[in-house]
Amino acid sequence: MRADRLVSLVLLLRRHGRLSADTLARELEVSTRTVLRDIEALSTAGVPVYAERGRHGGFALLPGFRTELTGLNHEEALALLIAGSRRGAQAFGLGSALASAMLKVVDALPDSYRETASDAAARLLIDPETDLLARRSAAEELPDSIVTEVRRAVLAGHKLRIHYAAVDQNPDWRTVDPIGLVTVRGQGYLLATRSGVDRTYRLSRVVAAETLSEPAQRPDRVDLDRAWRERSARFRAGRDLVTVRVLVEPARHAELVATAVAVHSEEVDDDGRLRLEVAFQDRRHAEWAMWQLATNAEVIAPQWLRTALRDRAAAIVAWYEMPPQ
Repeated sequence: MRADRLVSLVLLLRRHGRLSADTLARELEVSTRTVLRDIEALSTAGVPVYAERGRHGGFALLPGFRTELTGLNHEEALALLIAGSRRGAQAFGLGSALASAMLKVVDALPDSYRETASDAAARLLIDPETDLLARRSAAEELPDSIVTEVRRAVLAGHKLRIHYAAVDQNPDWRTVDPIGLVTVRGQGYLLATRSGVDRTYRLSRVVAAETLSEPAQRPDRVDLDRAWRERSARFRAGRDLVTVRVLVEPARHAELVATAVAVHSEEVDDDGRLRLEVAFQDRRHAEWAMWQLATNAEVIAPQWLRTALRDRAAAIVAWYEMPPQ
């Protein structure tokens, strides 16, 4: 993201003094033209970058330049860096202001905090590839103790033991190597590996969590945005997804969206109910999810799902029509 790159550019100049555009381009893994545009953006944001001409010229910061930000602890800085990774500033034309704010946060940190906070921020990702103006489902309310424990393992790089309840299954304990945390439409996910195999766990299904003392087996650096995209693509390609058209009462909308794999379309029907087209992992997942909504939702299609729900309801009615044994 450009804001992150601008911060890195300033920190490179602070650390090394004068650097050429070619050297900055190599360090940042971008083109020289991109570096020149970034230099211009920093100047617009009020960062005193100046150019020196000649054979040994380059770009440098004015001597003594340093932002001032007092009373900022490690977790506060981490929160600001994570907030700075969101795409909202670009959507609303605040990119240069965000770059300036992130620079002040990073530059004001003590050396011991700066690297750890930046590394930690890379392990947390908010709303990858999400349209911030689109309708969002309600955020999950998760117990602070569980979220704190999972985050502790992710940031410390330790193995994590979780008591996890997969869909339509009883909870069981599993030990994982945590890689990062991602939120999508208000829902939280833990990206991890288990016995070397990629795993993605929904935080709302974590019943308990315990950070272990053993170091996690994971890369030192991670591109969480890319990892999420790759896992999402594999998930969709490797599953027999079921698409369902449904009418749902507004009060149960968030619950339906939260359990679906994807939402393809959404509109308001004439009677005030919401008409959605959603995708589920498979037939069992679709039947389970729609059964939870009872009469607050009506499946329009596919017909096999309507039939399955009708047969399940009929079986329960028949059971309770018999006298108790």
